[in-house]
Amino acid sequence: MTIHQTDAVVIGAGPAGLFSVFQCGMVKLRCHVVDALEAVGGQLSALYPEKPIYDIPGHPKVLAADLVDGLAEQAAPFAPVYHFGVQVDSLAREADGRWRCGLSNGESILAPVVIIAAGGGAFGPNRPPLEGLDRFEGSSVFYLVRRREDFRDKRVVIAGGGDSAVDWAISLSEVAAKVMVVHRRPKFRAAPESEARLKQLAESGTIDLVVPYQLHGLEGEGATLSAVVVADLEGATKRLEADCLLPFYGLSTNLGPIADWGLTMDRHVIAVDPASCATSAPGVYAVGDICTYPGKLKLILSGFAEAARAAHSAHGVVHPGEALHFEHSTTSGVPARG
Repeated sequence: MTIHQTDAVVIGAGPAGLFSVFQCGMVKLRCHVVDALEAVGGQLSALYPEKPIYDIPGHPKVLAADLVDGLAEQAAPFAPVYHFGVQVDSLAREADGRWRCGLSNGESILAPVVIIAAGGGAFGPNRPPLEGLDRFEGSSVFYLVRRREDFRDKRVVIAGGGDSAVDWAISLSEVAAKVMVVHRRPKFRAAPESEARLKQLAESGTIDLVVPYQLHGLEGEGATLSAVVVADLEGATKRLEADCLLPFYGLSTNLGPIADWGLTMDRHVIAVDPASCATSAPGVYAVGDICTYPGKLKLILSGFAEAARAAHSAHGVVHPGEALHFEHSTTSGVPARG
């Protein structure tokens, strides 16, 4: 069984996890990063890589995928070791005070510091209860949009009434042959300006609003969709000819093994000291959406600040008694890429 040794284990390779690697590197801490997905980025990469983000300082507008690429490039000089496609199944304190992170592939990582940046935990889409749904998944039914171009000239049915459904309906209307939005009521749960834009496009005939309706069934040969059947509140059905269905009913999340690690929790997230992002376990920190404290804001920029606080606090755990002299990056610089 392989046992790795490092200064810090970062659980989660989303924005907060990647920036934790950078901040740890700036205080001379080596990192191993574990993520159940097959690449960096977390939900940004897995669910909406082409979605624009507007509240990142210095970036009036940045695509999620571009933000992830930048964060990975920023962390690269510190040579993090990535463990993709596995999760941390267990966390146990060793006699010497280090933490043993047991991975789902049978390997282990030993480190005095663990930084949990797991977002909302393990996540997956809420699937509509349609007969034969799995037959079309991955070919005609999708729970995220990786590339708008994949839907060019397609007849697309979008189901849902939240921000994702509304935003992608507006965006895909620029490339798809037809966009139909199915929702159980005329009112949407999206940002007011987005809902107004959606209804403007519906009035112009660019988008078809199929309300109040809900998904009822799927038609097609093999894995190729030909139509989506919807039903109104009285049960009357109608058929929407379609090439693709995008059910945007949100995500189901759970903390998985993290919930069993004995950390103090608050409403299904990890309670931390806001001054250091330390959890109730010595040497274990939590940053990003997985942590909470009074006044916590679930924003990417909050996760960045928490990563910096955790890394600076972690330095004292890895190097006890060694003074850490704060320096701005303009003074210290970063290592040259090998």
